[in-house]
This record gives sequence, structure tokens and C-alpha cells, in this order.
Amino acid sequence: MTDSPAFNVPLDPSEQPILNSVLYIRDQLSLLKQDKSTYIRSHDVFSLYDQVVKQVHLLNDLRKERGKPLEQNRVDYVLDDCFQLISLFFLTIGRNNEAPAIYSMTSTIKRLLDHLKECGLFCAKDLDSINHTFDKMRETLNRGKETYSPHILTLLKNRLDTCHKTLEELKASVADISPELTPVHEKLISILRSLAAANTRSKFPKGEVLDFKDQLLQIQETMVDGNFLGPDKTVLPQQQLVKDLLFRCLMWADIVLERQGSINEGFKGVYDKLIEIRNHLERLSLTQAWSLRETDLYSYQRQLDRIDESRIDGNFQDAQGNKADLHDQRLNSIDNMRIDGKFLVGSDIPEGQGSVNALLAECFDLAYELRVEAEERVDDSD
Repeated sequence: MTDSPAFNVPLDPSEQPILNSVLYIRDQLSLLKQDKSTYIRSHDVFSLYDQVVKQVHLLNDLRKERGKPLEQNRVDYVLDDCFQLISLFFLTIGRNNEAPAIYSMTSTIKRLLDHLKECGLFCAKDLDSINHTFDKMRETLNRGKETYSPHILTLLKNRLDTCHKTLEELKASVADISPELTPVHEKLISILRSLAAANTRSKFPKGEVLDFKDQLLQIQETMVDGNFLGPDKTVLPQQQLVKDLLFRCLMWADIVLERQGSINEGFKGVYDKLIEIRNHLERLSLTQAWSLRETDLYSYQRQLDRIDESRIDGNFQDAQGNKADLHDQRLNSIDNMRIDGKFLVGSDIPEGQGSVNALLAECFDLAYELRVEAEERVDDSD
């Protein structure tokens, strides 16, 4: 199975028996996930769930005695694996409206929100779906107060609160856009995503990219003296975010046209892996979602987690420790490198930096959509 991320904090010897237990439980969950010959039985899922909860109680009591309630080490990461799988098993057996079922969704949403924040590839409409999912998860959590362990409910509440804080930050960042500019902002986000997608094609679609650039130039031509004007010819308020996004899109279009999809060899391995994952997720979402076993999403999620956590300070690095250039790395770096209205690295205009990170964000988005679709399928069958 795809292991949890590596963790370097030394394990307290007193926690070794708990680690041994949760490793065994994770193995049992993994075997259950891999067995496609039989239906998943509720009894098996609840039995493993009870075993995990028992270990959580033991761990919490032990750390409370030692005065280290917030410590994180390998035990926590293996527990996370267990809860991820149990959460998806709850969905598989039709218990998607019970508290443990929301655990894996909080992980997917957290990753997605972090990447939306980092890349800036979102508009207000994109956040509405996530907000709706949050409301449903809160309802599920509240229904579980009389049924499930307070340890688990507190864990889930903290995860939801963390995600919700990021969601509110994203909503606030686009809340002040002038209503007249909302369609322009949505159009620019759509073009930026399309440029990122075009940049990952096996055969570079130069004509498409030139068309996207023409659309950007048409938007730019509607501006007067560098500003967007309202129907009464006055400068619209709260437009800096949209102006910056337009400039970013134009810059990215030029970078994509210059590089034409080429990736530095030092980062091609992780890039190709993300392409493979994205293509698998796309096929699932388009043709096989109806036959998807919810636990199948676990391996994709874990692969993406490992790739995401391989970054150092948000940057991908090659085997020699060199950071990817602006094109290979991430879109949001473009905004941070403007000097006197120009984008420079030293005295040079950078080659660009968005392919790998934009692709990673796209994969997390697809994983989220599949997870929501799986839940909706269970709802429809009830």
C-alpha cells in the first residue's frame, strides 16, 4: 500500500505498543481494501473502527500523563491512514451520513484549499461547492454527538475548523471585487486554468494558446488608461486584484508559448507521475465513477500527499537540491517577482514556473470532485 508520509520525530518507547497495534490495524484495513472478491461488511468496518478508537484513547491518556498532548510522530501518521480508510469504508457501506465518514473529505478539502490559496486559481463560484460540502459535514458531525466517541468528534471538529478558516480567507480575498468585474474575474480564472491545461498536453496546442492570449488582449483593450470603467465611465472600485490577474495571465501565456510544454529533466519524474495520476482521475470521473469503489480513492490521495509533502518551503527541488524554475514550479511566484512593473529574476525575465504546481492542484481538485460524486451516488441509492 502507499505508506503515510515519512516523519522524523523520535518515537517515545512507551508509544511503541500503540504503534504496533495501529500498524496491524492498518494492515487489516489494507487487506480489506484490496479484497475485491466480496462485499464490505458493516461488522468488519465497525470492528476495525472500534479497535482504532481504543488506540486513540490509550494514546491520548499516555500523552496527557507525559504532558505532551500535541506531539506528532509516526503513530499519528499511521492513525491518519487508518482513519482515512475507515472513513472511505463508511461511505462504501452506505454510512456516509455518519461522523467517521467525513474524515477523508476533510483531508481532500484541506489540500485543495491550500493549493487554491497558493495558486490563486479560484473565483467565488468555485468556493460555493466547498462551502455547501462544509455545511453538510457540520450537520453530519452534529448528528454524531450522541453516538460516537468524544475523542473522535473533537478530532473531526478541529479538522473542520482548520479547513473552514482557510475557506473564509479565500472567500474574503474575492469578496470585494466590484460586481461589474465579477464576470471578467471568472473569465480570467477560466483562461488561466485552460492555459495550465494546455501546457500539459502531449502535443503542445499552440493555436489554442494563441487564441487564449487574444482573448486576454481583448479584455485588456476594454481598459482605459489602465483601468476598468463602469457604464458611467467612472473607474470601478476594488479592481486591483482583477488587474493583477490579467497581467499574470498575459505573462503566463507568453511563458507557455515560449516553453511549449517542455519541463526541466530534473523535475520530469514528478511531473510525469502527476500526469499519470491526473489522467487516471479524469478517466474515473468521465467513464468509471459508477463502478468506483470509494476506497480506491485512497491510493491516489496518498500518492498526491507524498508528492505535495516532498516540496521544501513550497518549492519542488531536484536531486541536487536545485529549485525548479518559474515555469516548472508555480504560478503564484510570478506575482512575487514584479519589480517596477516587470517580472525579473536578478536582471533576467524568468522562464516561468507553473506546470508542476498547477498540475498538482488540478489533481487535488479531481480527487475532491470524485469524492463528492461518490457521496452523492450513495445518497441517491438510499
